[in-house]
Amino acid sequence: MEKLIEVRWHGRGGQGAVTASKLLATSALAEDMYIQAFPEYGPERMGAPIQAFTRISKTPIKIHCHVANPSIVVVLDPTLLGVVDVTDGLTEDGVLIVNTDETPAQIREKLKLKGRKVYTVDASKIAQETLGRPLPNTPLIGALIKATGLLSLESVLADIEDKFKGKFSSKIVEGNLEAIKRAYQEVKGE
Repeated sequence: MEKLIEVRWHGRGGQGAVTASKLLATSALAEDMYIQAFPEYGPERMGAPIQAFTRISKTPIKIHCHVANPSIVVVLDPTLLGVVDVTDGLTEDGVLIVNTDETPAQIREKLKLKGRKVYTVDASKIAQETLGRPLPNTPLIGALIKATGLLSLESVLADIEDKFKGKFSSKIVEGNLEAIKRAYQEVKGE
């Protein structure tokens, strides 16, 4: 990683976009990188569209503003595709990761997207099967790691296990780790 990586997360309140942005950041910190993670809320209510951001760099991060040109965009809720321009500002060599059961080609066609890399994974289904609820945030971290190679899967799993083990039951910790691993394996790209 030679440059600053900026990630924009699109979700709805309650889906875990803010948590995902922070978890990705702390995992990068565990790999001795510099980080920022912060949300941007509109109307603060469950189900309202929100954005969260993560910055990761090998050198100190000196900017402190909204992410305008992300190199990675992660969409937690596919219903936002028709509501929000999730590709706004996405760099030409950028990566789009969408939580959906559709193929990358279907998403590319739906968004009339040229260039860029498109990845899809059914993170909600994975979360339902591993956690008992369709919370897509941790599976999407696994998909992002596989799609970008930004961090190692092992360090992400170790960091998240460390962060979760004091807060949640072992069943929830193991479910989240399994969700990350499954999404890492099941993500499809083009």
